Amino acid sequence: MDVIAYPLYLAPVAQYVRLYSAGRMLLDVDSPYVKQTYRNRAVIAAENGALALTVPVVHNGVQPMRDVRISDHGNWRRMHWNAIASAYKKSPFFDYYADDFRPFYENKIEFLVDFNMQLHATVCELLGLDVPVVELSGDNGAMAEDIRSLAQPVDDCASCCLPYYQVFERRNGFLPNMSIADLLFNMGPEGLIVLRDSVAGNAVR
Repeated sequence: MDVIAYPLYLAPVAQYVRLYSAGRMLLDVDSPYVKQTYRNRAVIAAENGALALTVPVVHNGVQPMRDVRISDHGNWRRMHWNAIASAYKKSPFFDYYADDFRPFYENKIEFLVDFNMQLHATVCELLGLDVPVVELSGDNGAMAEDIRSLAQPVDDCASCCLPYYQVFERRNGFLPNMSIADLLFNMGPEGLIVLRDSVAGNAVR
């Protein structure tokens, strides 16, 4: 079944669990942009617990997601990369994937949608997850599953994904529904197996 989703910043694992068995990802870029969501926020498992990373944007009132530009306010790119490197430098796969992610924090991308979806494409390539992406338009979403609620940090997805190894688990316990970067850096290609088994686990609950 196709799924309707928003383009999120290094989306939480819950979105990728849903994408694992999807036929296509129907991307909603025309709905109004909403602040304080995973559209421009990713949460990683850092040494002291969950850490939110927020991409600053130029938001002019009500505007569709496709028109939202990334702001150059502050040195957010360096701050985000330093936070990611600090959180995952001891993870099994950080050294393997660092060069795939670092350019996103060294080069400027004007629009948030482009930034998010280029990161998404990188994540899917590294995981081996092949789900075509097309824009939501007309009635192509009539029979699709709507997972746009996963953009909301308040959405309860604590049990959506099976637990997996995390660097600071002994210190903080397992932190569920972190950014997909957490699964990738900790589990590497086996992250796809975690997604698969999580889909199976959800089916029997």
